[in-house]
Amino acid sequence: MLTDLSIRHFAIIDDLSISFSEGLTVLSGETGAGKSIIINALNLLLGGRASAALVRTGESSAEVEGRFSVPDGSDTSEILSAMGHDPAEGLLVRRVISSTDRHRVYINGRLATMQLLAELTENLASISGQHAHQALLKEELHLLFLDRFAGLIPLRDKVGKAFHALAPLLETRRKKEALKKRQKEQEELLRFQKEELDAAALEADEDAFLEAERLRLKNAETLLRTANDGVATLYTAEGAVYERVTQLKKELEKGAGADGGMAPLLSEAEELCYQVEDLSRNLQQYRDGITVDERALDAVEERLDFVNKLKRKYVGASADLSALLDRQRAIDDELASLETLEVEMEGLDAAILQAREALHAQCVRLSDKRKKAAVTLSSLVEKELKNLEMPRAQFHVAVAPLGAESGSTAEGPAGARLGEAGMDRAVFMIAPNVGETEKPLTKIASGGELSRVVLAVKTILAEGDAVGTVVFDEVDAGIGGGVAEVVGMKIKEISHHHQVLCITHLPQIAKFGTHHYRIEKQVVKGRTCTSITPLSDEGRVAEMARMLGGVEVTRATLDHAREMLENAG
Repeated sequence: MLTDLSIRHFAIIDDLSISFSEGLTVLSGETGAGKSIIINALNLLLGGRASAALVRTGESSAEVEGRFSVPDGSDTSEILSAMGHDPAEGLLVRRVISSTDRHRVYINGRLATMQLLAELTENLASISGQHAHQALLKEELHLLFLDRFAGLIPLRDKVGKAFHALAPLLETRRKKEALKKRQKEQEELLRFQKEELDAAALEADEDAFLEAERLRLKNAETLLRTANDGVATLYTAEGAVYERVTQLKKELEKGAGADGGMAPLLSEAEELCYQVEDLSRNLQQYRDGITVDERALDAVEERLDFVNKLKRKYVGASADLSALLDRQRAIDDELASLETLEVEMEGLDAAILQAREALHAQCVRLSDKRKKAAVTLSSLVEKELKNLEMPRAQFHVAVAPLGAESGSTAEGPAGARLGEAGMDRAVFMIAPNVGETEKPLTKIASGGELSRVVLAVKTILAEGDAVGTVVFDEVDAGIGGGVAEVVGMKIKEISHHHQVLCITHLPQIAKFGTHHYRIEKQVVKGRTCTSITPLSDEGRVAEMARMLGGVEVTRATLDHAREMLENAG
């Protein structure tokens, strides 16, 4: 139940706070006073879309805050407990709407996401008005209305799970069937690819080795010259390094005889001789291993070009050789899979048959319950419409099998279509007047008739509906007189099971309110703003008189208003 609502800098509302109680709360006022703005604010608390256009002119942001009491054991209560909140303290939702379109959501003082808000408020309140009319005019929602009425949502969910267990099996079967149709062609291609890659005898990192080998062969003459020059410099040329270091060693030997302190230097000279000798020998070995061979270079370049062509063909020019080797192994796996395709399809067919039978059994069970519920709902809606001054109206919930055009479905026995919501579609049919043929509800032209159908359905669903707060936003469209009074009585009846907020222009409805607020638009310091005032008994009389008589309120109008309130009892 909604207990408090605060709105700041929202549209033409500057700063407004309202407290709500149980029963029927009526909100009335002149057209354009801001009644629907309050409903828009409440809709934001329920997860509605925010827009910078909602921020009051001249302000940087708008805020809407609402407090809800939370029933024990409800989904909202469980989610709050999981978040570490005490459900007994209620749910406090705050939406901050920025003029820069950077909006925020707070749950009990903590920053939250829109997804979490939607989960928490799913069963807190429902708003019936223009949007409810639109929902009732969507035939794809009629089946959902029927299932909610009959308490079939748990069974519907089981059907959905069974459908989603079958759907991936069917998709896999479709792919396997397509693969089988092109199996021979595919197998021939894979075998050709396998033979080509096997014949290539690729080795890991071969491309890197070939690149290095090509570079070495292309620079063989330069490398040979460098090695020769090195050997000459170190060992073979006149005045080579080895010769000069050897001479230095001899001089140091003489010096060491005269001064023992030179002995370490002699050791270093001897070590240097060995190093020069080793380096010279290594250079000779490297030189002897160099081959200036154009044919060898051509062979390396040819092999490297071949490897690169295979990469471009199978995995892309920029890929590593490891990717090509992975593709080679994958081809082997695909060939093995093709060889076992028949066996796999046999197993898949058995799984599909089992899943299809399970889904069909659930769908049949759900369909039988729907058809029985459709008869009951049709009778109850007709009864409610009679009470709403449509005594000859015929209402029928038509339950029919799904057609092939019904979107994502699977085929059941005898060609029946099975979907995630079962095997049925439902259409609300109505003949408002005697002599007329039943037509889909979507074909009704009268707003007054549609308003009464919405109210009739709401009345029937009221007792079993989990929603705590029901909002009626000008459901009196297109009605008046005695019909309006009957509508008011029905709304009052719903308030026995739910907290009801009702925006209305009709005194015949307003008189049934447990609480009554007047919404007014005023100009304060050059700015238009909306205010809301709880009405006393006399205030209600005056407001009812305004609703009855317009601008000029006479004594007779006041007496009539007082009489209406007294008779509403």
